[in-house]
Amino acid sequence: MATRYFKLSDDVYRSGRWELGKLSDQRGEEVWPALLMRGEPAHIEGRIVAPVKTAGRPLDFSHAAMGIPVVFARAASIFMELAAEDVQFIPVTIEGHPEQYLVLNVTRVVRCIDDQASEEIRYWKADDGRPEKTGQYRAVYGMRIDSSKVGDAKVFRPWGWTVALIVSEEIKDALERIGATGTKFKEV
Repeated sequence: MATRYFKLSDDVYRSGRWELGKLSDQRGEEVWPALLMRGEPAHIEGRIVAPVKTAGRPLDFSHAAMGIPVVFARAASIFMELAAEDVQFIPVTIEGHPEQYLVLNVTRVVRCIDDQASEEIRYWKADDGRPEKTGQYRAVYGMRIDSSKVGDAKVFRPWGWTVALIVSEEIKDALERIGATGTKFKEV
């Protein structure tokens, strides 16, 4: 039986939840979000700080501003156990919360988007005025992947659309087993 894969995102509709703001480094400068969504190791000196933009219940999985995944230690342990070679954890201090939280940086990219099976794919065109992006994905709606191209990956970002975070059914099931809060899964 083929492995199933899921887009993992932050359940923003969870009632009473917190909302995290923009990440900054130890000097107070904003951490460039794209640095943590490229699918490669990031080099950040010192500890990252995340403000609580909206007070509420802390979550095991949530996004800081611009979709950067932040995980509580128990959720991080799932990724370490099942996909250690494809993740990097960067300590983050969440203002007013002494518990151990980490930025989850997924360091693997897989070329697997199934353009025909996806609901809608848009590409950058030459007349869009961004010649450096011509031919690349501009938008991906209802993304579907070709699981035969994933190989042994259990967590990854899809090539060309690295804003999406994809996990295997094994990781999804493990997060659900521990009752990880804040997770939302959509099969891809």
